Parts: sequence; structure tokens; C-alpha cells
Amino acid sequence: MSVPKSSDVLANHLRQQILEGKLVEGSALPVERALATSVGLGRQTVRDALRVLEIEGLIVTRPGRAGGSFVRRPDTATFERTLNVLVSGRGVKFHSLLEAREGLEPVAARLAALHRTDDDLVALDRVAAKMAESRGNVPLFLQCNVEWHVAVGAATHNEVIEAIVNSLSKVILRSTDIEEFNSEETMGATLEAHSRILKAIRAGDADKAASSMSKHVHVYRELVENLNVPEDIPM
Repeated sequence: MSVPKSSDVLANHLRQQILEGKLVEGSALPVERALATSVGLGRQTVRDALRVLEIEGLIVTRPGRAGGSFVRRPDTATFERTLNVLVSGRGVKFHSLLEAREGLEPVAARLAALHRTDDDLVALDRVAAKMAESRGNVPLFLQCNVEWHVAVGAATHNEVIEAIVNSLSKVILRSTDIEEFNSEETMGATLEAHSRILKAIRAGDADKAASSMSKHVHVYRELVENLNVPEDIPM
């Protein structure tokens, strides 16, 4: 019979308290010695449990006299870290990321058209303008491209979609600094595609927003396949 490690049991207990809100975000956990005494476990076991929670992004450890372990509720960065670990640890292929994006982002565009606010449109316009201005600066252009897709995710006002789009876009960013991706022609086509998508989102035309985004991400995937980009691009 498999018996769970004591550190896993403690990590599960603390994780549940954090997720249920019994441990409030920003509150300090007891110091290792006090926590070990209260649960009847060794300090190394407590240390191992806290390390698990820190990797999961549920606590943050600060050094120094005012330091310690502090509760942090899950956010989009938590999902991003998990996706990074999955991609790197499991050797997820670039093609798989693009397939996931091709299925997800049209849904995000549809929801953005339905739920966007005036503030969302301001944010999208601001990033679009910044992106157009950065056309001669490839690294900045790529970063603005990610910010634009993240802004579309935010405009859905759906926490799950936003977290996935945010995380997926940032992971893909690290694989797009390839010369063939960044020609003047490709950047121009990207700006035009974004303009069509944003126009549909602004008009509240969900079908048009979804179809325009679907075409945009599909063209990108075809570009990757036509260029025979290796599947083992560093993530």
C-alpha cells in the first residue's frame, strides 16, 4: 500500500487552506520551527512542503529579518509557470502549442466582441498603435504582439480564457524570434489581421471576430509549417 510522504500531506493541507481562503493572501505562515512544532513534523519535512507550495506559486518566500513565507493566491502567473514547466519538462512540441492556440484564440476573440468594455478598446488601441510604431524593432514588435493577444484575452472577461491566452502567448513568444517570421511582409500582414479583428471586436460582431482571428492564427501556423521550423525550438 502506498503511503503519502509527510511533506506531501502537509503541502496538501496548506494548499487547501489557501485555495479556500482560510489563509488570507499576504498573510505570513508560521516560521519553520513553529510550524513544525504545531504539526508534529521535522523542520526538513516542513521545508519540503513549503518548497512545493512555492514552486506552485501559492506562497512566496522573502529573506531577511522581516522575511518568511507569505500566502499568494493563484493568478495568471501561476498558470504561466505551470505551463512553462509542462512545456519544458514534457518536451511539448511547438506544433502542439500552435494547435492549441488555433483552437483557443478564435473563442477569445468571439467573447471579446461580446463582452469588451470601452476600457478594453482603449487598451487594444494603445497596444495596436505601439505595435505599429515598433515595426522596425523586431524584439519590441514581438513583445507588442503578445501584449495585443493578451489584451484580447482580457477583453473576454473570462478568467480561464484570459489565463490560458496570457500563458500560451508568452510561451510562444520565446519561439518566434526566427528571422523568417519577422520580415516586413509578415509584420505588415500581422498588423492588417489585428486591424480586422479589432474592428469586429469594436463592432460587437462575434462571428466576424472569431473568423478573422481563426484566419490569423491559421496563417501563422501555415507559415511555421512551410518554413519547416524544427519542433524542438527552445521554449
